[in-house]
Amino acid sequence: MSLSLGVAIVVEAASSALSAEQNQAVPKLVPAVAQLPTQAQGTSVTLGNTTVPIPWEQRGDRIGLADLPLMSHLGLDLQNSTTADQQPLVWFSDDADFVSTWFSQGYRYLDLTAWAAQRGWHLVPDGNNLRIQAPTGTVMAGRRGKQTWGDRLVLDVDRPVLWSFDEDATAFTLTIQAQAGAAFDPAALTTGEGNELNSLTVTTSGGQIQIRGTFDSTSRPRVWSLPNPNRIVIDISQTDVVPREIRWAPGVLWKQQYLRVGDRAFPVHQIWLSLSDRTQLMPIWGNPAQLPGITPLKTMAENAQAYVAINAGFFNRNNQLPLGAIRRDGQWISGPILGRGAIAWNAQRQFTLSRLSLAHTLTTQQGQSLTVNHINSGYVQAGIGLYTTAWGRTYTPIVDGELLITVEGNRVTRQTPAGGAGTGTYPIPPQGYLLALRSFNSAAQSLPVGTTVALTPDLRPPNFANFPSAIGGGPVLVQNGQIVANAQAEGFSAAFAAQAAPRSAIGVTPDGNLMLVAIHFSPGGRGPTLREAAEIMRQLGATDALNLDGGNSTSLYLGGTLINRHGSTVGRVHNGLGVFLAAPE
Repeated sequence: MSLSLGVAIVVEAASSALSAEQNQAVPKLVPAVAQLPTQAQGTSVTLGNTTVPIPWEQRGDRIGLADLPLMSHLGLDLQNSTTADQQPLVWFSDDADFVSTWFSQGYRYLDLTAWAAQRGWHLVPDGNNLRIQAPTGTVMAGRRGKQTWGDRLVLDVDRPVLWSFDEDATAFTLTIQAQAGAAFDPAALTTGEGNELNSLTVTTSGGQIQIRGTFDSTSRPRVWSLPNPNRIVIDISQTDVVPREIRWAPGVLWKQQYLRVGDRAFPVHQIWLSLSDRTQLMPIWGNPAQLPGITPLKTMAENAQAYVAINAGFFNRNNQLPLGAIRRDGQWISGPILGRGAIAWNAQRQFTLSRLSLAHTLTTQQGQSLTVNHINSGYVQAGIGLYTTAWGRTYTPIVDGELLITVEGNRVTRQTPAGGAGTGTYPIPPQGYLLALRSFNSAAQSLPVGTTVALTPDLRPPNFANFPSAIGGGPVLVQNGQIVANAQAEGFSAAFAAQAAPRSAIGVTPDGNLMLVAIHFSPGGRGPTLREAAEIMRQLGATDALNLDGGNSTSLYLGGTLINRHGSTVGRVHNGLGVFLAAPE
């Protein structure tokens, strides 16, 4: 078996693609098509009898497919690059081919028109679907082998053939557009024990070969191709991250690698943002009309048409309410809690990152003062909470026994004893707010109907007032180049502080740019601790860094795809940071 040779060939292909890009010696296949009107578009691609979710667009006589879904489903492997308008890709080849790109509605499209024609493919739009008609081939032989790092399956094919690939947390299905040759024996693939592979079945029908496998939840499969002779390779391994450094868009660099802290190597997925006038950062959440609710980050980003996104602040999974700072366009969508870390920014691409607290003083016309603890927050304690229409059109009590004070036009208009927690809906006035008194009904004596009131914010540090956008998390990991992670100081539990789990983080570089980072389990081991996450952010060059919600929430999104994990393994989240790009001219 020529397995070791196969690995060497892939490394050479990546290297030659990168050096060719750096030498700027590769001609463009087609002129830019971004300014042409969209003639047709859809969200699915069909090969033979199999349909996979890949967005596509037709502009003029050019057809583009979204790049990352194309890679995950059809096996066109994106290579390292230093420019965003030309993407090198490999498919049954030692040498990379370069295709043009364009950007639209949150996706980067690869113009495959000429590339596909050179391989005998026909791209046929049909409503919302794009059908790819391509020559079929023959699978001549198959074999499997246990490796020190996992398991490998190899299929010999007589020519480059199309395949589609689908996976979930512990299973995969590979459908090859090929027939079985006379010498092909499925038993060569299905027989034997695996390190990570638990079961395998092979079926042949209608000019297709379908391979279904199950594997341990700590592993991931990868499918790729090799030339001379043509082969399809399936690797199942705990070391599943392929090093990449792709200039995905102007100002957007996608990197992934292993970084070592002590005796452990952690997979680190990164999006580096070199900010410009064409880049806008904005907090996003599931339902723009109301704050309660949780949604997969992928859905949230697609609905907002963000090109890049990372999950952000914490939330209560039971009642799906936010637990941290969200600020957009100068408005507190949700206020900070417990002095936890937050990052804020302005249109001039300036940032500040530190622990953050916000309270309001409510002053009555009689000169009495009351403290408002939190604004639009799922975090509750005895005292007063404030809710605006950023929360939604109505409010439902979070705890039993709340007394609701309606304020319209800075005047108290109603006092309403609320029902039990989670019951009833109470309107939030469009030109005012609702105060929720919790174990503090005595304050109602200072707020009779007709009383005029004024709110004065107390924001610490006060310079956050100069930044109209912010997201919260915590704890702060790095400040001024020094590791400062202290979970207890930001109101986190001892169990949280000791946890080793996947992490999301955001960092600021010395030149004022951003890195969005997702860190996962070391191969066969645990996830990073907060201290290890801080060390990784410092290794990456962050002068300041903030931990975001982690564990099942850890999600890093690029162009329609979660790049750090399979979607079936990720939980729903409350909010995120979206990155919006103006299409290059």
